[in-house]
Amino acid sequence: MLIEKEDSYTLVIADENNFEKFFKNLNNTLNSLKEEHLLIRFSDKINISINEIHLFLNIANDKRESGTSFVVIIKGIDIDDIPDEINVVPTLTEAIDVLEMDAMERDLMDF
Repeated sequence: MLIEKEDSYTLVIADENNFEKFFKNLNNTLNSLKEEHLLIRFSDKINISINEIHLFLNIANDKRESGTSFVVIIKGIDIDDIPDEINVVPTLTEAIDVLEMDAMERDLMDF
Protein backbone atom coordinates (compact mmCIF):
# COMPACT_ATOMS: atom_id res chain seq x y z
CA MET A 1 0.00 0.00 0.00
CA LEU A 2 1.37 3.37 -1.02
CA ILE A 3 0.23 6.63 0.57
CA GLU A 4 0.61 9.97 -1.21
CA LYS A 5 -0.37 13.08 0.71
CA GLU A 6 -1.53 16.00 -1.39
CA ASP A 7 -2.65 19.47 -0.25
CA SER A 8 -6.35 18.66 -0.17
CA TYR A 9 -6.48 14.86 0.07
CA THR A 10 -4.57 11.66 0.72
CA LEU A 11 -4.32 9.08 -2.03
CA VAL A 12 -3.95 5.44 -0.97
CA ILE A 13 -2.79 3.20 -3.79
CA ALA A 14 -3.47 -0.51 -3.48
CA ASP A 15 -0.33 -2.22 -4.72
CA GLU A 16 -1.05 -5.55 -3.05
CA ASN A 17 -2.04 -8.54 -5.16
CA ASN A 18 -5.25 -9.29 -3.28
CA PHE A 19 -8.04 -7.35 -1.68
CA GLU A 20 -7.93 -9.00 1.76
CA LYS A 21 -4.31 -8.00 2.29
CA PHE A 22 -4.98 -4.43 1.17
CA PHE A 23 -8.11 -4.07 3.32
CA LYS A 24 -6.25 -5.31 6.41
CA ASN A 25 -3.41 -2.83 5.75
CA LEU A 26 -5.89 -0.01 5.20
CA ASN A 27 -7.74 -0.72 8.45
CA ASN A 28 -4.43 -0.66 10.32
CA THR A 29 -3.71 2.79 8.85
CA LEU A 30 -7.13 4.45 9.13
CA ASN A 31 -6.55 6.08 12.54
CA SER A 32 -3.64 8.08 11.15
CA LEU A 33 -5.82 9.22 8.22
CA LYS A 34 -8.86 10.11 10.30
CA GLU A 35 -8.92 13.85 9.51
CA GLU A 36 -8.04 13.52 5.82
CA HIS A 37 -10.09 13.33 2.65
CA LEU A 38 -9.29 9.83 1.46
CA LEU A 39 -9.04 8.51 -2.08
CA ILE A 40 -8.46 4.78 -2.58
CA ARG A 41 -7.11 3.75 -5.99
CA PHE A 42 -7.05 0.15 -7.17
CA SER A 43 -4.97 -1.11 -10.05
CA ASP A 44 -6.22 -3.61 -12.57
CA LYS A 45 -4.06 -6.24 -10.84
CA ILE A 46 -6.57 -6.66 -8.02
CA ASN A 47 -9.80 -8.42 -8.88
CA ILE A 48 -12.46 -6.84 -6.66
CA SER A 49 -16.00 -8.05 -6.21
CA ILE A 50 -19.03 -5.91 -5.45
CA ASN A 51 -19.22 -7.57 -2.01
CA GLU A 52 -15.67 -6.44 -1.26
CA ILE A 53 -16.51 -2.86 -2.22
CA HIS A 54 -19.44 -3.05 0.20
CA LEU A 55 -16.86 -3.52 2.97
CA PHE A 56 -16.02 0.18 2.53
CA LEU A 57 -19.49 1.21 3.69
CA ASN A 58 -18.50 1.70 7.34
CA ILE A 59 -15.41 3.67 6.37
CA ALA A 60 -17.42 5.88 4.02
CA ASN A 61 -20.03 6.54 6.71
CA ASP A 62 -17.36 7.31 9.33
CA LYS A 63 -15.62 9.73 6.96
CA ARG A 64 -18.90 11.48 6.16
CA GLU A 65 -19.74 11.83 9.87
CA SER A 66 -16.32 13.36 10.53
CA GLY A 67 -16.79 15.90 7.72
CA THR A 68 -14.30 14.35 5.32
CA SER A 69 -14.71 12.63 1.98
CA PHE A 70 -14.05 9.06 0.87
CA VAL A 71 -13.80 7.98 -2.78
CA VAL A 72 -12.86 4.65 -4.34
CA ILE A 73 -11.18 4.80 -7.74
CA ILE A 74 -11.67 1.64 -9.77
CA LYS A 75 -12.54 0.89 -13.37
CA GLY A 76 -15.11 -1.61 -14.57
CA ILE A 77 -17.56 -1.46 -11.65
CA ASP A 78 -21.27 -0.96 -12.24
CA ILE A 79 -22.09 1.89 -9.85
CA ASP A 80 -25.72 0.78 -9.77
CA ASP A 81 -24.52 -2.18 -7.65
CA ILE A 82 -22.81 0.11 -5.12
CA PRO A 83 -24.58 1.73 -2.14
CA ASP A 84 -25.06 5.49 -2.58
CA GLU A 85 -22.96 6.12 0.54
CA ILE A 86 -19.81 4.90 -1.25
CA ASN A 87 -18.44 7.17 -3.96
CA VAL A 88 -16.94 5.03 -6.75
CA VAL A 89 -15.41 6.60 -9.85
CA PRO A 90 -13.11 5.32 -12.61
CA THR A 91 -10.43 8.07 -12.60
CA LEU A 92 -8.45 10.27 -10.23
CA THR A 93 -9.79 13.38 -11.97
CA GLU A 94 -13.36 12.32 -11.22
CA ALA A 95 -12.41 11.53 -7.62
CA ILE A 96 -11.07 15.06 -7.17
CA ASP A 97 -14.33 16.38 -8.66
CA VAL A 98 -16.26 14.37 -6.04
CA LEU A 99 -14.12 15.95 -3.30
CA GLU A 100 -15.00 19.40 -4.60
CA MET A 101 -18.71 18.56 -4.76
CA ASP A 102 -18.62 17.13 -1.23
CA ALA A 103 -16.97 20.34 0.00
CA MET A 104 -19.70 22.45 -1.64
CA GLU A 105 -22.38 20.24 -0.10
CA ARG A 106 -20.83 20.60 3.36
CA ASP A 107 -20.67 24.39 2.90
CA LEU A 108 -24.34 24.50 1.93
CA MET A 109 -25.30 22.43 4.97
CA ASP A 110 -23.52 24.93 7.24
CA PHE A 111 -25.97 27.66 6.21
